[in-house]
Amino acid sequence: MTEAERVTDMVSLLDIEIIDKDIYRGYNEKTAAEWPALFGGQVVAQALRAAAYTVNEERLPHSLHGYFLRPGVADIPVLLQVSRDRDGRSFSARHVVAIQHGEVIFSMSASFHVREPGATFVGELPEPSIDWEDLEEAPLYNRFEATLRIRPFPRRGPADGVRERFPARVWVRVEGDLPDDPVVHACALAYISDLGSGFAETTVPGLPQGGPSIDHALWFHDQVRADDWLRMEMWPLKAGSARGLYEGSVHDARGRLAAMLTQETLLRPPRE
Repeated sequence: MTEAERVTDMVSLLDIEIIDKDIYRGYNEKTAAEWPALFGGQVVAQALRAAAYTVNEERLPHSLHGYFLRPGVADIPVLLQVSRDRDGRSFSARHVVAIQHGEVIFSMSASFHVREPGATFVGELPEPSIDWEDLEEAPLYNRFEATLRIRPFPRRGPADGVRERFPARVWVRVEGDLPDDPVVHACALAYISDLGSGFAETTVPGLPQGGPSIDHALWFHDQVRADDWLRMEMWPLKAGSARGLYEGSVHDARGRLAAMLTQETLLRPPRE
């Protein structure tokens, strides 16, 4: 993969190449070569963008469910193949596989929905404790310096002693401006949704505070701009059998619920 083919901003990351009907190519971030595997959020976002190309414009993503099957590598682009499972009167279902070196690295189902009128209810979710204006941006997350601006909340517990974990609570926004297309903002939100770990502030002996993503689910709610500040919070649900399940929410600065997520990560204890 040549230097010219690497992307340095969110707009370029989501500007995937059309190869043939329902086949697309996504290019990797410039910083990807500095890490042992592709950032999962990149693959999720590009897979959702590929799926969105195959549905009518009035149908927007409302949920996705994906499995990370193999680590992605930085040396070649990601091939994205879409299957059109169903187009109903108001919903469209798609299945996307991301491929490198002839093997599936990520498999995702996504659903799209025409906006319909209906009653609104929002249950109790975490209240903001610190506004983004009161926090400093974190320079240590250089992996995302070209794509995101991140302001972490103060940690509520010590690090696990292995490496500094991405915190469980942050204000985050896309670096630069995005076009007005709501699909682009949904894909950027999908990228953001793979940040961090709901176990980043746990202090259970022998339990890591984070690990590789296994599977990921995301539900889109109110439409928000991903190039405005968003508050992302994650909290643990259950750990066992070297796996950990956590939930998360994303709100905008006005308090609107943008998305809910659930993710399972591999939490193998460190080797002696």
